[in-house]
Amino acid sequence: MTKTEAMTAWRVYSDSELPPILGAALACFTEHGYHGTTIRTVASRAGLSVPGLYYHYPSKQELLVALVSHAMDDLWERSTAAMAEAGADVQRRLDLLVECLVLYHAYRRDLAFIAYSEIRSLVGEARTTYLGARDRQQRLMDGVIEDGVGRDVFATTYPREVSRAIVTMCTGVAQWYRSDGEHTPRELAERYCAMTRMTVGVR
Repeated sequence: MTKTEAMTAWRVYSDSELPPILGAALACFTEHGYHGTTIRTVASRAGLSVPGLYYHYPSKQELLVALVSHAMDDLWERSTAAMAEAGADVQRRLDLLVECLVLYHAYRRDLAFIAYSEIRSLVGEARTTYLGARDRQQRLMDGVIEDGVGRDVFATTYPREVSRAIVTMCTGVAQWYRSDGEHTPRELAERYCAMTRMTVGVR
């Protein structure tokens, strides 16, 4: 893989990037919710006995933590790669970060949805770690918007509120997007980039 290919790989999504057990857990959590899923259900879906599942993940909470950690780490790696591709051009940084968020929440909608909707089910340090990762992701957008305002490229007088609104809009894709819908993820990303430019007031 060339340097350019490595830099743009954040746009590439395979059918599944999860280990089989986590894939089974994700399917069960998506269908039944975290609290509605039993370890026995996950084990059956993964083709394992309950003791066999416990060998890899000692609790249902550990399965959720692994899924959420995978989601946040993958999104962060893709987001920082998009920023690296964009370089110093602040409008391009905004466009590529929005594209990255939309693509992720369309292609990984089940994983993203569980990571968002089951925050309430995380406990202790796992919850604290997740909230830290979420805040770090938000600060990436905050920095782009603030930089654009500082350079007089963006006209908004509410940079922090606009940043939150843009991220909420992009992450919300996971709640409604369907692969058999009207637009492909890339087409949707183009529309969201256009809407975002209007929201920040590109001069």
